Amino acid sequence: QVQLVESGGGLVQAGGSLTLSCAASGRASSMYNMGWFRQAPGKEREFVAVITRSGASTIYADSVKGRFTISRDNAKNTVYLQMNSLKPEDTAEYYCAADERRLVPRDFWGQGTQVTVSS
Repeated sequence: QVQLVESGGGLVQAGGSLTLSCAASGRASSMYNMGWFRQAPGKEREFVAVITRSGASTIYADSVKGRFTISRDNAKNTVYLQMNSLKPEDTAEYYCAADERRLVPRDFWGQGTQVTVSS
């Protein structure tokens, strides 16, 4: 199994940037497809981005395409989400996820980190 811990959330003004980190422990993160999801109050959790084991491929939700970048450093067992041009509608709890089998990960989850974008 793998344990995931997110960090880097906070309060930022609209148009600003934040970088989230997800540190994996227990097993090498290189064994997993890794992704980010988010959940706003009163809404369902939604997919944000995924990166494959080697980092060769990425997929983004349409709502963040061109603004967010997912990356990984397998030597550090860490996945990142660089968020630029943030909008108030990006406000949510952001979760890291990992999966050995599925492209869109769902097996293991972190505890979340809050991102709040003020207008």
